This record gives sequence, structure tokens and C-alpha cells, in this order.
Amino acid sequence: MSGATNDLVLGIDFGTSNSAAALIDSTGTLQIVPLDGARSEMPTAVFFNQETHNVQYGSAAMQAYLSGTEGRLLRSLKSLLGSSLMDEYTNVGEHSLRYFDIVVLFFKELKRRSEAHAGQVLTHAMLGRPVHFVDDNPARDTLAQETLGRAATQAGFTHIAYQLEPIAAALDYEQRVDAETVALVVDIGGGTSDFTTIRLNPARSRQTDRSGDILATTGVHIGGTDFDRLLDLSTVMPHLGYRHIGTGNRPVPNSVFLDLSTWHLIHQAYTRKAMHFAKELWTDYTDQTLHQRLMAALEGQYGHRLLAEVEAAKIACSISGEDSAVQLDFLDDNSAPSVTAEGMQTALQDAVAQVVRCAQECVARSGLAQVDVVYLTGGSSALRPLVAALQAAMPQATLVTGNLFGGVAAGLAYAGSCQDLS
Repeated sequence: MSGATNDLVLGIDFGTSNSAAALIDSTGTLQIVPLDGARSEMPTAVFFNQETHNVQYGSAAMQAYLSGTEGRLLRSLKSLLGSSLMDEYTNVGEHSLRYFDIVVLFFKELKRRSEAHAGQVLTHAMLGRPVHFVDDNPARDTLAQETLGRAATQAGFTHIAYQLEPIAAALDYEQRVDAETVALVVDIGGGTSDFTTIRLNPARSRQTDRSGDILATTGVHIGGTDFDRLLDLSTVMPHLGYRHIGTGNRPVPNSVFLDLSTWHLIHQAYTRKAMHFAKELWTDYTDQTLHQRLMAALEGQYGHRLLAEVEAAKIACSISGEDSAVQLDFLDDNSAPSVTAEGMQTALQDAVAQVVRCAQECVARSGLAQVDVVYLTGGSSALRPLVAALQAAMPQATLVTGNLFGGVAAGLAYAGSCQDLS
């Protein structure tokens, strides 16, 4: 590998669920980096393998965890940016690490894989960021961006800039339009939904300053992991006692179910205090089979596995429109609850409505009555109830589906190639 950089800029889309990277090479050609085998998207997952005493990333991390390998899985690390949890320590086998240091490890691995693809050292990075890391809290939002940049710096990047993720997606889409187009970019990621109303024109695609074309931006802290949580609570957690009306005609306390259904909070359900609390809940249940399943999920540390099963069923149901079963046989439950189109619509309707309102607000802030195109990107933008709701809210616009996982990274690479990061 050469030590020269030629100032290639790596566009990095560090996502809540998946991450991607891209660059414009020395010939001016876009290259989406195959971060995970042949795939461009790499699950934002880190697994500390206690059997082999090594650290695994991406799909390998998920596969090791789901196969029952002893160790600690961490996902949704982006959700912690801007919070005090970044500086807290967590147990990973025989050691303790700060969550921030785990983010640095992931960035180092992403950098290593990108350099292996590029065949040279990469020191310049254009980092994507959501419109709001944290809703209605500018101080925490600023802290989140600073933390992201600090992690990239500690991973070895020396020249760093930032671009809003929906604007990056728009810059990628602009490569495929042949006339001036006003687009609403809808970027639905794992943790946030971000929107940009932007005027696109291929004649201006190489301009460094596009601020005059950006008509409005909005964002809301709702994304794919929230959809997973809502579906988990509505589909699977009732089999463990969520909303079970127990003794005294009272529902079982729900804190353990909320933790088990939230990617970045699952580990809290396994602490000694939480486990003791869950064991004592048996007196609140009138159906002890439900409590036994809850304890099996906690003692086997199956929270991530349950959410992964729900996520897979969500994707399958959204693509086909058909019922998709969630297998719970590892919890001694052969009922296999299903994610259904109707059930998904009901469980997600409030969250989807908030996302659509934010999209409409972005168009309203632009001063326009309508847009020509609604451009969909981000792994969760293909969710069937969301697509239907957006089409109903903006019937005059053409819906265009972009590169769901690589579009933002590509746009970041285009943005980086037009800017001087020295």
C-alpha cells in the first residue's frame, strides 16, 4: 500500500444500522467501497468475541452473535453521540471500554477496509451527519458532531469536513438528472429521518458552494430502529408479558420490555439489578409461561436476536406485502407471531405520520407549493407504509428510489471532491 494519499476524500456515511463509504478516484470515477465482502453496506456492529478473544465487525459481528458465540455485541452506536454515555465504560468480556473508544475501533476498521480497496492511505474524510443528531437541543447536537469528528481523528483521519446527509443524497441524485429539478430528498436512516428541498441542475454539479440551491432542511429523530422497536413491542414482547394484565388486574411493569426492544439499551436489561427486578416480576404474572419466556430471553441474552428477527420480518413483509413469521422456538414458543401488513400499518402509523409531517414541513419552508420529485434514500425509506403515506401526502410528485445504502456515501464523495480539505 502506498504512503501517498493524492488527497482522495473518503465519503463516510456512519449510520445507526449500516455504514457505507465511497470516493472519487484519480480518474474522476465514483467508487462505492465494498466494505462487507461484496456488499457496500456494512452493519454498524461490533462484537467482542470471548471465545477467540478478537473483535469482529459488520456482518461477521452479527453472525457470530446470532450463532450463539459467547461475547458482547454493540449496535446503534451512533444513537449515543451527543449523550454522556459516550464517556461511560461498558464491559466487553474481561475488559472495560468507553463507548467512544468502541466508535473509534469501528472507524479504524472502516478506514482499514477502505484503504485496502483504494490501495493507499486515506487521510481526508467527508463525514455525513443528520440534520439533527438530537432534536431541539443545539448544544448536544454540536457535541454529537464534535464527538463524531474526534472519533474519525483518532482513527487516523487528519483532514475532516461535514455535510448534511440528505444534501449528500441530493448530490448523488443530481448525477442522474438532465434538467433543472426541484427535489425533496427523503433520507430515512436507522436513527433519524432527514429532508432537504433542493434545486438540482447538472450544470452546477461541480460548484463548491451550492447554498443558493438548498431551499430548506428539516429532520426528526425517528428511523428504522424506532420502527423495529415498535414492531417488537407489538409483535414479540406480548409473548414475554408486555401488556399482560396480571395480579391485581394491573399490567406487568414495562421497563424491561422497552429496554429489550431498543437496540442501544438492550445491555441494560442484562445488568444484575435489572435481572433481579425481572426475576421478582413473577408475582405480577398470572400466566407464568410468559414470565418463563422473559427470563429465558434475559438469561440467554437474546435481545439482539429478537430484534434481528423482527427486523428481517419487517423487511420481508414490506417487500412482499405478505405475512412474515418471527421464529421464537429458542424461547420455547412455537407460535411464530407474524409481522403483517395490517399490523405494521397500525404499529407504525404514529411514527410514520411524524416523519411525513416533517417532510411536508420541509417543502413548506422552501416557499414552494410542491416539488417535482420525492427522492427516497436510506435503508428504511423503502418501508411500505411510509412510501404509501408520502405518495398520499404529495400526489403530484414523482417518487424515485435511489441507492438505499450507498447514495449518501456517494454524495459525500462528490462533495469531498469539490472542496479543499487541506
